[in-house]
Amino acid sequence: MGQDAVAANGTAGGGRRRARPHAVVMPYPLQGHVIPAVHLALRLAERGFAVTFVNTESVHHQIGAGGDIFAAVRAGGGGATTTTTELDVRYELVSDGFPLGFDRSLNHDQFMEGILHVLPAHVEELLRRVVVDPPTTCLVIDTFFVWPATLARKLGVPYVSFWTEPALIFNLYYHMDLLTKHGHFKCKEPRKDTITYIPGVASIEPSELMSYLQETDTTSVVHRIIFKAFDEARDADYVLCNTVEELEPSTIAALRADRPFYAVGPIFPAGFARSAVATSMWAESDCSRWLDAQPPGSVLYISFGSYAHVTKQELHEIAGGVLASGARFLWVMRPDIVSSDDPDPLPEGFADAAAGRGLVVQWCCQVEVLSHAAVGGFLTHCGWNSILESVWAGVPMLCFPLLTDQITNRRLVAREWRAGVSIGDRGAVRADEVRARIEGLMGGEDGVMLREQVKKLRGTLEAAVAPGGSSRRSFDEFVDELKRRCGGSH
Repeated sequence: MGQDAVAANGTAGGGRRRARPHAVVMPYPLQGHVIPAVHLALRLAERGFAVTFVNTESVHHQIGAGGDIFAAVRAGGGGATTTTTELDVRYELVSDGFPLGFDRSLNHDQFMEGILHVLPAHVEELLRRVVVDPPTTCLVIDTFFVWPATLARKLGVPYVSFWTEPALIFNLYYHMDLLTKHGHFKCKEPRKDTITYIPGVASIEPSELMSYLQETDTTSVVHRIIFKAFDEARDADYVLCNTVEELEPSTIAALRADRPFYAVGPIFPAGFARSAVATSMWAESDCSRWLDAQPPGSVLYISFGSYAHVTKQELHEIAGGVLASGARFLWVMRPDIVSSDDPDPLPEGFADAAAGRGLVVQWCCQVEVLSHAAVGGFLTHCGWNSILESVWAGVPMLCFPLLTDQITNRRLVAREWRAGVSIGDRGAVRADEVRARIEGLMGGEDGVMLREQVKKLRGTLEAAVAPGGSSRRSFDEFVDELKRRCGGSH
């Protein structure tokens, strides 16, 4: 595939055509990062960039799409865009240092050590091959990597830090030094008082911080990745964020005071439909026939995302609440949700008790499910993609965050936007509370109010991406700036 990447830059054909600006896009190798990166890559290609998209071999293997995931959209847009121009997207693979059969879910810390210490050398080797004309090239790289600014400097190209979570999360990580100075982080016994000193954040409780900022042991591999990644982010030329200015105005204003920060979300597949590019790392079940047979607004959709795990105890409490509520439900149960060693973690007899009103699948096309008229609520782990998709589909949320940004995302959903309610915390979720919350959402007054609020938020998102909207303007400014910067030496 290497020669394709050279051709993509338009500089290898003996000056056949003026070089296009060339963006090398690489997502973090987790499902929730791959999806927005793919659709950002398509947007850049629509705007005249030659794009080289880099996946790890492992992610590509899990997607199981055979060869090039962009093949279908390359000629004439293929349904991914509204244009009919040919998209210049090339596809490259890089080893993460582990064999394909290695269980990255079961061996999480070992996998993360590889991302920290092994992957950077493989990426550098790849970039030295695909960055053939530095004056026309930029790196658009997931913020969580530990090497982008360093490699961008070595190669003499700009680094665009692509942040797939809310601006609030970026801002809190960005100010870890302040949290440390005030005793809210990196302390044996962190303070419990309200945090009021983070620029652009009026106040936040220590219990609303990301899980990694609540932990007292900060020597874990994930902490080491976060510290290094945000050292690199401080040297980014631009930050591109999958959020909407109107959802987080003061936080975004504070970040913009520091560096070019562009809020360009929500980044979805065209038409908020099944992606024309294969991005799913699990085989998807088609749930449409089952959903078609359910009354409008009657189904609770349940999914805990692609990455975090729950305990068997938590799963059994939630399952008990779901059964007791009497609600119809569609539950996405990833095979490794508890552990790869425990592929059937639901309580004994659950399937029989739920027969006729519930469907359990391993994975599905979430935007299709949320868009279906039968779906009236979403019990979610509060991953950022899931939140944006739920708001766009007008579906209110029951929030059960598992780790990392999800805890802070819940604060946005439940406290700031009032588009959802909490159903408990890790280790403190009870079947009776789950039942009560489901009943309130699916049939009670709570549900009516939450739906009204979600409808308003959906209007905010739609306005942001419409012509003249904040995200559309922000993306236009970003593209213009990048084209100026990567115009090449003509």
